[in-house]
Amino acid sequence: MTQIITTKNYQIDATNKRLGKVATEAAAVLLGKHATDFARHTVEDVTVSINNVSKLDISEKKRTEIYQTYSGYPGGRRVETLGRLATRRGYAEVVRRTVAGMLPNNKLKKQLLKQLVVTE
Repeated sequence: MTQIITTKNYQIDATNKRLGKVATEAAAVLLGKHATDFARHTVEDVTVSINNVSKLDISEKKRTEIYQTYSGYPGGRRVETLGRLATRRGYAEVVRRTVAGMLPNNKLKKQLLKQLVVTE
């Protein structure tokens, strides 16, 4: 018996939208909360494409927001602002990190992030 898996494509246009609004919409669709058969322990067969990320409406106050990582060692805290991250890695990386922060920290997080496609 063969199973047919159909992947649904969901597109979000980020032109003149706020970063948080786009990220929450993408995170909800990735988790499958829009589906009637929603279950927390399953990965939804959906691909989320976010287009025109470079045209996001990001305020000056938001550009100074700090993204930080910590390695666990003394002096291992790395601090970077959103504006610096956007110039260094692009706005696509900013959106990826924002969506990743809205997903639960469990074994499914990596699988969910693979279903996210971000284009400038």
